[in-house]
Amino acid sequence: MASGANFGFRRTLPHMIGIVGGMSVMALLVGGAGLMALFDAVPALNLVLKVISAGYLLWLAVKIATAAPLEERGADSRPMTFLQAATFQWVNPKAWAMCLSAVTLYAPDRSLLSVAIVAAAFTLVCFPAISVWAWLETVVRQWLSNATRLRAFNITMAASLVASIYPVLGLAA
Repeated sequence: MASGANFGFRRTLPHMIGIVGGMSVMALLVGGAGLMALFDAVPALNLVLKVISAGYLLWLAVKIATAAPLEERGADSRPMTFLQAATFQWVNPKAWAMCLSAVTLYAPDRSLLSVAIVAAAFTLVCFPAISVWAWLETVVRQWLSNATRLRAFNITMAASLVASIYPVLGLAA
């Protein structure tokens, strides 16, 4: 969403495709390569993943909150690349929760076919959903051309990202 608003739809495409690729590969490896079994066998890994994920999401929230308006950005300012977005899924607690839940619910036998179907579903569903978010933000981009409104938008997106960490860390009552 923030990438679409800040960089436009076309420049956000590699980011969107990276999210889809990262989620699909994660689903395959979580179910097919037995990462779920590893997390079941070593519960401390859950805490390690949560801490690393929370740290990365906090860093990303700071980057979003402090992003400069388009006219103030240097030539090096750009959205996440395909590889950055795909890798991000591996430290994104929401991505882990989705993959673990989907494999648990829709591929309980963890067979290669059932896990592949879950991964394919991520591929088919994620891209259209992400595209709608990115496109909607390009529509409001004109409204966000005002530096004050863009700053408020980026801070709101960063705060939302930080707020999403709270339940994932298990701090919710």
